[in-house]
Amino acid sequence: MNKRFLFVMIFLSVCNANAQETQMSTYCNPINIDYTYSIYNAGNGISYRSGADPAVVRFRGEYYMFVTRSMGYWHSTDLAKWDFISPQRWYFMGENAPAAHNYKDSVLYVTGDPSGTMSILYTDDPKKGDWKASTTILYDLQDPDLFIDDDGQAYMFWGSSNVYPLRGRKLDKSRGFLPVGETTELFKLDGKKHGWERFGENHSDTVLAGYMEGAWLTKYNNKYYMQYGAPGTEFNVYGDGVYMADSPLGPYKYSPNNPVFYKPGGFMNGAGHGSTVLGPDEKYWHFASMALSVNVNWERRICLYPALFDKDGLMYSNTSFGDYPHFAPAIAGKAGEFAGWMLLSYKKPVKASGSQLQFSPSNLVDENVKTWWLAEKNNDQQWVEIDLLNPSRVHAVQVNYHDYKSDVYGRVEGGMYHRYVIEGSTDGTNWTPLVNRKNSFKDLPNDYVELGTPTTARYIRYKNIHNPTTNLAISDIRVFGVGQGKAPAAVKNFRVNRQTDHRDAMITWEKQQNCQGYNIYWGIAPDKLYNSWMVYDKDSLLLKSLGVDQGYYFAIEAFNENGVSARTKLTSRL
Repeated sequence: MNKRFLFVMIFLSVCNANAQETQMSTYCNPINIDYTYSIYNAGNGISYRSGADPAVVRFRGEYYMFVTRSMGYWHSTDLAKWDFISPQRWYFMGENAPAAHNYKDSVLYVTGDPSGTMSILYTDDPKKGDWKASTTILYDLQDPDLFIDDDGQAYMFWGSSNVYPLRGRKLDKSRGFLPVGETTELFKLDGKKHGWERFGENHSDTVLAGYMEGAWLTKYNNKYYMQYGAPGTEFNVYGDGVYMADSPLGPYKYSPNNPVFYKPGGFMNGAGHGSTVLGPDEKYWHFASMALSVNVNWERRICLYPALFDKDGLMYSNTSFGDYPHFAPAIAGKAGEFAGWMLLSYKKPVKASGSQLQFSPSNLVDENVKTWWLAEKNNDQQWVEIDLLNPSRVHAVQVNYHDYKSDVYGRVEGGMYHRYVIEGSTDGTNWTPLVNRKNSFKDLPNDYVELGTPTTARYIRYKNIHNPTTNLAISDIRVFGVGQGKAPAAVKNFRVNRQTDHRDAMITWEKQQNCQGYNIYWGIAPDKLYNSWMVYDKDSLLLKSLGVDQGYYFAIEAFNENGVSARTKLTSRL
């Protein structure tokens, strides 16, 4: 073979293997950014990375994302691909629950400091990060939200408590954002009426009241939508609700379709304490926190969902298949839609180079972020092989690394990169490269890769090259695509029994053959089934998320690696 021709073929092969770097049309939660390692538990030897409470602002047609305790922030041109910025001058190093706002060609920034004191920072060059501080000092503002209305009036909202309400107050911009006027109490949680506001995993804690936090105000069509997180950031049911008003300080009315952003089931749970930003094609997007909560309760990741408004003025979202691939914000006509790529790897046979303790390779395919595979060593001899059992069309892969005694703290300059390759095979003998990270210098804790060309494969093999932490641990390797078998039939014997406590409903159905799991949908009207809960391998769900004085409609669908069944007929209003 001509050597020049061979070189060109190899070059094209490498380019195709790395095409996902710039050509991905989809994204997959949790989003893949280089989350900062915490320094707050370093003295106890607890090493974990986290990202939470995202505040995203559009500035000069691009986007900046500020995240709790991150020692900097991220920049994006499309809301999908993010790059970290280490600012030149940064007063808080990124404390708790930040807020940001675009005003008069500057980015304004404020954060919740544990001491309760803060000032507003501003810059006209966030890429450089030369921040200046206003002279005004604000006190006792946990989880602040800065909002400037179309008429120029500025407001500060705040609150993080299971006792006190969210509050708001006007600010005087002409005097350095000095607070003026009286503080207005807006609203507080009412778990006795709103089931989803109850504390605990699956809203099951009967002792503690839920926490309300993370105010974020969005104005749309002359209505004000105050978003708030509840009932606790470490739980699967952490979500964002909405109250609506005709003016920033209220009075506010509870949205009947709450919680608006809610993802209690699936691989990684939670969609609370977030922000809503106007993105590409003037469509709204909601960034929020997801719970990992293994090393500590506050170990979290960030997710992204479309934010929509219906004909009746209700804010809503779609979190169905919320941690499967969806079309990215910049993909016109499809943005936010489910790509239709199913999970091919769920509970499939796995073998590996070896493992330590109880952390077996089967944990890689169990759709549980709180379990993981721990390799025998952290070197380039470690590998994993997943048998999909049947040839399938593979479209994307997500590798979710886990921090097991990682011994990393803060942001590390240099050395924080992941290198690996993923190969596919139809016979287990002849392998084709699918993902090439051999020369990567990127920190990729939740690496999602859309293949440049979909490939038919039965076997998927991960081969480690370099992992930056003490141990090589992976929670899940998730393979997405389309199987070549049949989708499940429609679910039978679907029943919903609203309990004596109307916040609860016992939902049951007949377990299907040839099925991985189910999506249960509910909503306040036949055309408003905005909420959903994904479950695997079950035939019941005790739903504790309902409003006492609200009627609901329900439906269910089944899914497997080949597709999704038809939904059942809607129940009558319950």
